[in-house]
Amino acid sequence: MIEAVSRYYRESNANVSGPYATSRRTEALVAQARLTAAEFFRCNPAETIFGANMTTLAFALTRTAGREWNEGDEIVVTKLDHDANVSPWLELAHDKRLEVRFVDLNDDTTLDLDDLQRRINGRTRVVAFPVASNAVGTLTDVRRIVELAHDAGALAWADAVHYGPHGPIDVGDWGVDVLICSPYKFFGPHLGVAFGRAELLEGWRPYKVRPASDEPIGHRFETGTLAHELLAGFVAAVEYIESIGWDAIQAHERALGERFLAGLPDNLTLYGPSTMEGRVATFAFNVDGVPADAAATRLGDAGYAVWHGDYYAVEVMKRLRLEDTGAVRAGIVHYNTPEEVDGLLAAIAAL
Repeated sequence: MIEAVSRYYRESNANVSGPYATSRRTEALVAQARLTAAEFFRCNPAETIFGANMTTLAFALTRTAGREWNEGDEIVVTKLDHDANVSPWLELAHDKRLEVRFVDLNDDTTLDLDDLQRRINGRTRVVAFPVASNAVGTLTDVRRIVELAHDAGALAWADAVHYGPHGPIDVGDWGVDVLICSPYKFFGPHLGVAFGRAELLEGWRPYKVRPASDEPIGHRFETGTLAHELLAGFVAAVEYIESIGWDAIQAHERALGERFLAGLPDNLTLYGPSTMEGRVATFAFNVDGVPADAAATRLGDAGYAVWHGDYYAVEVMKRLRLEDTGAVRAGIVHYNTPEEVDGLLAAIAAL
């Protein structure tokens, strides 16, 4: 990924639409990036949208989606979400006088689908949800959520940022209308990339400058010049993932996750599922008698890069009654080793 970004700067650094070689190479790169995003999402290349990051895309696309909504229309979000899939809707609701309803969690941090069904009605315009929780690692039943949304005539709007490095995305099989993720999460550059269903994008009026092209459809929602060097890095990152394969990635992460869960010391409280069923290998926990920030700092000093706080998962922490203290978060991906898992467990036990 690093070399791909550097190569672009050395060999192709130019804007598109110029009658010269570096511009043509940049145009070829943009086309390749769309093809790569389409392969990653399992969609048509025209349905892909690039932006600065997931949050920026979310604010832009939610604003676009809600242009024609009316006072009293409703939006459903979940208490499992990262705030980038909540606050854009809250801001839209504030400006348009819409209603936002929150779907609760079960005690094991799975999404309460019965509560979701109760929250949806004839005024619901969109159901926004995560594919995987960035806080506690819980997976959601994407197909069931989409079904409930579509039965009510609402859009199904997925945040796949945290799921991106852990499993394959198939927007067609899932049936989602919009999906947004961040390549930096799956070993690429800091960038945002989205899928929007063609029929939906064709019906939206984009916020764009007048000279900007309307083709392909997704390009209508890309404001200004794209970060071409990051597109080069994105292509390389996806090629890297494909070179390993999702089967190998998921099997390895599951084995390491099971190893972590089996070795949890007695001084630890885990939040979220206690097995690898229905989750990715992301674990939120607290250690008895040790504040989360102190625990994370000591683990960092020992060589284990973990987070603490709420990781922008505001509603999850409220539901767990951790809004004032937060929790430590450790994430396992395909390049981690059994020795690292064992070392982390030993370091936690020694806190």
